[in-house]
Amino acid sequence: MATATATATATACFLCPLTARAPSLAPKLTRSSTPLATTQPDSAKQRLLSLIAGQERGLRTQRDPAALSSIVEAIVAVAALGRGDVTTGASLSATWRLLWTTEKEQLYIIENARWFGTAAGDVLQVIDVEEKALSNVITFPPDGVFFVRSDIEIASSQRVNFRFTSAVLRGRSWEVPLPPFGQGWFENVYLDDEIRVAKDIRGDYLIVERAPYSWKE
Repeated sequence: MATATATATATACFLCPLTARAPSLAPKLTRSSTPLATTQPDSAKQRLLSLIAGQERGLRTQRDPAALSSIVEAIVAVAALGRGDVTTGASLSATWRLLWTTEKEQLYIIENARWFGTAAGDVLQVIDVEEKALSNVITFPPDGVFFVRSDIEIASSQRVNFRFTSAVLRGRSWEVPLPPFGQGWFENVYLDDEIRVAKDIRGDYLIVERAPYSWKE
């Protein structure tokens, strides 16, 4: 990974996931005018996972409006099944691994990780409801990582407010602190033992799975 502080600072603006900026052009989460044939939980979930498979965490979807439309429609179906559920309880605490997103900053760094002489590894969201903490993490194997710490507040049965508190770009034997910025909210529109589907303040979508490990700083 590059070690220049100037490069790290300039890059930081692209590395802060779920930043409260101007709304994106991602489609809004609305009820589909064409009901889906798959309305049962398992079939709706499997349809969504099938649609995002092969989308390179969202990189391909950026260039395929038809695929985006189909995925959003599937998210609407899954969200309908999760309507009324409590998705901000203890089961939200986990290390979540990115499967797919429309969030442009995350996709930008995934696509351009070669700047650091590597490819992007796991992209994570680490949540601890009891400690009111959240970290957004982008890994750069074998030794690099960028993470942003946040304080969180449970605002409702599905909404979480967050405020960035600090950020760090770290290599094998060096570390660069970066100024955090931004606050906002996201809603977990679906949550089960395997996946979580969220929509944030900018209208971006996030689909994550429970990682088979716990990430620690």
